[in-house]
Parts: sequence; structure tokens; C-alpha cells
Amino acid sequence: MKGNETVVNVEVAKNLGLKADEFEKIQEILGRMPNFTELSIFSAMWSEHCSYKNSIVWLKTLPREGKKLLVGAGEENAGLVDIGGGLACAFKIESHNHPSALEPFQGAATGVGGIHRDIFTMGARPIAALNSLRFGNIKTPRTKHLVKGVVSGIGHYGNCFGVPTVGGEVFFNDCYEQNILVNAMSVGVVKVGETISACADGPGNPVLIVGSATGKDGIGGAAFASAELTEDSLKDLPAVQVGDPFQEKLLLEASLEAIASGAVVGMQDMGAAGITCSTSEMSAKSGTGMRIDLDKVPTRQANMLPFEILISESQERMLIVAKKGEEQKLFDIFDKWDLECEEIGVVTDTGRLEFYQHGEIVADLPAEPLVLGGGAPVYHREYERPKYFDKIADFDINDIPVPQDVKATAKKLFATPNLVSKRWVYEQYDSMVRTNTVTTNRPSDASIVRVKGTDKSLCVTTDCNASYVFADPYKGGMIAVSEAARNIVCSGGEPVAITNCLNFGNPYNPEVYFQFVNAIKGMGDACRKFDTPVTGGNVSFYNHTKFEDGSEKPVFPTPTIGMLGILEDAENHTTLDFKNEGDLIYMIGVSADDLGSSEYLRVIHNVEHSPVPHFDIEEEYALQKCIAKLIRGKAIQSAHDIADGGLFTNLTESAIASGLGYTLNTDLGIRIDAFLFGEKQSRVVVTVSRSQKDAFTAIMDECGLAHSKLGMVSGENILIDGSDFGKVADWKYIYDNTLESYMEA
Repeated sequence: MKGNETVVNVEVAKNLGLKADEFEKIQEILGRMPNFTELSIFSAMWSEHCSYKNSIVWLKTLPREGKKLLVGAGEENAGLVDIGGGLACAFKIESHNHPSALEPFQGAATGVGGIHRDIFTMGARPIAALNSLRFGNIKTPRTKHLVKGVVSGIGHYGNCFGVPTVGGEVFFNDCYEQNILVNAMSVGVVKVGETISACADGPGNPVLIVGSATGKDGIGGAAFASAELTEDSLKDLPAVQVGDPFQEKLLLEASLEAIASGAVVGMQDMGAAGITCSTSEMSAKSGTGMRIDLDKVPTRQANMLPFEILISESQERMLIVAKKGEEQKLFDIFDKWDLECEEIGVVTDTGRLEFYQHGEIVADLPAEPLVLGGGAPVYHREYERPKYFDKIADFDINDIPVPQDVKATAKKLFATPNLVSKRWVYEQYDSMVRTNTVTTNRPSDASIVRVKGTDKSLCVTTDCNASYVFADPYKGGMIAVSEAARNIVCSGGEPVAITNCLNFGNPYNPEVYFQFVNAIKGMGDACRKFDTPVTGGNVSFYNHTKFEDGSEKPVFPTPTIGMLGILEDAENHTTLDFKNEGDLIYMIGVSADDLGSSEYLRVIHNVEHSPVPHFDIEEEYALQKCIAKLIRGKAIQSAHDIADGGLFTNLTESAIASGLGYTLNTDLGIRIDAFLFGEKQSRVVVTVSRSQKDAFTAIMDECGLAHSKLGMVSGENILIDGSDFGKVADWKYIYDNTLESYMEA
């Protein structure tokens, strides 16, 4: 057998990212020593990125069933939810962290391209994109370089591809200085029953490769994503893919037309591990095999070796299993769209993957042991309570002095990069292409995208406050899900399902694994409470900084939640901006002497270790049900949840969005800084017109929830306890321009 040019032994296996016992298991599966090509295939497919070997045990505990769920986690390229009217929504979020840290433009761009392909390979047309980004200290040249590159990459690919970027989040913290996080989400719509599966049914059916030629970019990308970043990682730049959004646009239209032709049996995007992943997963799903002739694969470089062709992650490629005898339909369609389409093999009934080059077999291995749920390793890692929890337990709010100059404190806090507008970022994204985006000029806590031809809209959001998860992984995981749901409810929608992108440090670090396990538990409990099943996503481990002495500092545990909601009636879309002078301002929920894990503690007092903000899942659930009743009862003018930065940030954002000021009375018997800047959960600010007051009171009595009148919408200034905090326009200037000033400094 060819492919033996490199001598294979345990050291070679380790260099490919495999462990000694995994190397032994491969020999047991094959009944012989693998050749280098086969070992490379196992290395890619058994990488953390493809096999989830260190996470699958806990991922399986997440809820995967719901009343609207059509396709759940792990069943296809993306989750699928019934949105009514004969339509379904496909959506998913994934990370592209390590590539973006090395080559920010292409790393972020190809992350966007890859997640969109997951959607349209199912037959759904992408209609919206979101992202969740984490960077280090905004004052460092490295961070500025990465921010500019990532934002440019996302904007370039999305704008050229023609899908609006409708929402997202951007946070800065020193823990992300070396390992930034770039999470991309795509949302698409398809008619129920018109999706296509990633399967390889029917021995004798031809196997086609479609799209761009295969090159050496992205070789080993899956293994690269499953390793730590070091000073030597720049040597791995070939593992970063290069994208072409215009090619992907052609691929989108051609793929949807091909699916509609009825000539497609199965289709899968070539993402991580390229041809290896698509051939093995499609075959294993159907219990079939494939015989592939690598000489027929279009390549960009001459004399590519078998392993290079098989694990290349060149972008904008698909694998299609066609109906035998109907291949010409597909050739004609892809030719019309000026895309290469080549028949490279055939489906077999052997259950094996047989790869040939120059007429000789170069790899012969079973499909099933390569894939998730097949024979890939599954590990139960040890975990232990992090030692830094002791510092959190030592926190005493009485050690934090109450500010003497509240206005100066508010101005310093409000100007932090995590709280100000991300206008500098999102103005580089096209949010209006396809003309479905509602929230561009009507801001709400979640982004709203119309579903054309219907009266309904989709509510979408990405959320995670990683500081909360750091302080308490279980409650922080619950809060991440709950805040996403709260944003959708405050916008008038009903939460339906989530996708997640779980960003953590080294899974072999017991303290990191403690964070992972407990965050999963918290997410799962919150999802069960809100009936929002998990439809899929990905896990990104090894996000940490490694120092010369061998020590490492993980990023904050960041389980990013991408949530989908449905807005059945456009009239219920509720925005966050103040509407009319004289409207009353109420807070639903209860404030407390709570400063835990707040931006205020970090920015004003330089406190990094403090408890998670107060959170109770039953309190949160009751709050969201109440907000939904108020919106359906037409009893409020606006709704905005209290989150990062606390009440002051909440009210000032609503004022900035409208140009109207507010008066506020803080006399509620708690510390002024906790009242204004604390981030206690399960609180929403609503405004109520005079004519709505009776309806508001009646619904609040029915709900039985604590609420308090804070003040009223008035004038052009912000007045707190009679003190003039200045014009809304001045705060708007800070809000709109601070991030840009940091980037240009």
C-alpha cells in the first residue's frame, strides 16, 4: 500500500497530536500499523475539534428535545426549528479562535464563511449573521491589530457574501490578550421538508466534489484548533484557511438550485479536516463506505501528497452524493454558476473509506471509528474546585468605599470599552442587505429579522458575561442562557432554542475542567427551565496563555449562547428607547446591595475577584413571563434589561437611543453604587405612558412581582436625586466615540 513513505511510530503520532494509547487503539482498529496518510486522517478526526473527546460526555447531558425542534444537536450540519407557516430556521454558532489570533482577517473571514456553509448545505438560505468577540487590553498594539483585522475580515466576507450582520457583542479583558475569541453565528430559513441530509445513502451513487480547488491552506487546521497557541504558532500559518466570499455566493446559489433539482442524495460542507471529515461522516451516517480517486480532485498545487489533499481545509468546497444517472443535472447547474464539479468516487457497501492515487490505494480504513459516536476516544477528565474561589469568598462589599462624587464615577465607568457603543465595529458590517433587518433604526435588546412573505420575525442574540462564569461557572452558565432569553422576551419574542460556542482553557487542567462541567450544568438547567433545547454548536478548548516556565493562564470560561426566538406579531416588537416626555419609568425586579462581578468593581476599584451577581432561576422565569404579558397587553412603551454596567448604563442607553432625558430617584435604602452600578440579575426597566398606567398596574398585580417607580422621561438632561448629570447629547458623544478614540490612539 502506498502512503508508507514516512516511517510511522509513536513519536510521529505524538507530533500529529495523538497520544500513545490512541496510537495503539488505531493499530487495534486497523489490525496493522497505519501508514502516514492513515495516521494523518486519524489525527484530524480524533482531534478535539472534530471528536469532542474531552467534552462529549458532558455535552450529552444538555437538553436536546423541544416542541418546535426538527433537527437536534449532532444530527446534521446545524439545528433546525419549526417557526410555523411551513417554514423552519437553521442556525448554528462556531468558533474560529486560533486562526483569528494568528491571521485575524482570514481567520475571522473564513469563520463567517464556514458557518454560513453549515446552513446552506442543509438547504436553508442564510438571512442573518451575528458574532461574539473577545479581545485583550484595548490599549495594546497587538489588541488593536487583532480588532482591526477581525472586524475587517467579518465585514469583508459578510458584506461580499450578501448576508446582513445584525447583532453581536464585543468585550475586552486582559485574559484574552494572547487567545482572542471569534465566534460566528448564521441563521437561515427553509421550507419544512425541503432540507437535505449529510448522508451517503445508496451504494453505486456517485460522489462529487464542488467549488474551489483543493490547496495546501488549512492543512492540519482541525488539529491546530485543538492545540495551544505559543510563540511558535506563527509557523502554523498554513493551517489558517483563505476565503473567497464571491466564490461562496456562487456556491450558495448553485447548491440551493442543485438541492431543488432532486438529484442530490446528500451534501456536506468541507470544513474541519476537509475531504476526510465529509467522506467519513457521511459514510458513517448511512452505514456505507466510499471509494475515492484523489487524482480526480481538482488541486491548486501540483504533486500534492495524499494526506495533504485529504486533510486540507481549503474553503468554499462541498461533497455531494448524487443520484446515479442524474449526475448530469448537477454538472449542468454548477457549470452554469461557473463552479468546478468533478466526480471523484462512488458510494460502496463496505463501510470503509478507500482512497486511491495513481491507481494505487493510499489509505484503507473503516468510516465508523473515525467519527463522533463511533470509535473516536471518549474521555472522563478529572476536575477540582479552582483555588481562586478562595479570593472570591474573601470579598466583602464593606471594603469597597461608597463614591463621594457619583457623577464623576458614572462618567469614568460609562467610558469603559465594554460599556460604550460598538458603533466603530458594526458600522463596518452591512446590516441592511436583503432589507429584512428591523432593529437597525429601532434598537431592542435582541436583533429582529423579518421572515419575508410572512407576518413573523426572528429574534436572535448572542450573550455571555464571562466574568460571571469565572466567578461561579454554574450560575454564570445559567445567567448566560437567561440573559439571552431575557433579551428576546424584552424585544417581544418567545425564546425557542439555543446553539452554543463553549470557549475554555486546557481540558487537562482540573480547574478549567471544573469550569467547563459546571457551566454545562448551569446551561442545561436554564435551558430546561425556559424550554430552549440545545441544537448544536462547538467546543473550543486550549484557549490560554502559556508562559516560559510552563505555567498557563486560561481565558475566562466563555460559553457563548446564540439564541433563537420567534416574534409572531410585528406589533409586539418592543424597543429599548424612551418614547415620550412624561412617561413613567419603572423597574421590575428587586435591587440589592450587590456589586458582584460588576464592571464597576473592575474599572473603579480594580477588583478582579468577587461573587457572581445575585441570581435565582425562579425569579428570572417569573420576570420573563411578566414582561411577555406586559408586551402582549400593550401596557408598556419600552423594555430594556439591566445587565453590564447596571441601572445607570441601562437608563442612559435608552436616553441616548431617543434623545430624551430622565429624572431618577435613588432612595431605595441601598448603597448608591449598588443601586446605580450593581449588576444584580432579573431586572428590567420599562416605561409606561399615563394612559397605560392602569393596564400596567393590573398586570403587575396579576404577576405579583416586586416593582418600583424610578422616575420619568423628561427634557434633554439626566437628573439623579436632583443633581444635573448633564445633557443626554454629551453622554451620547462619549457613548458613540470612545471606542474609536481607543482604536486611533
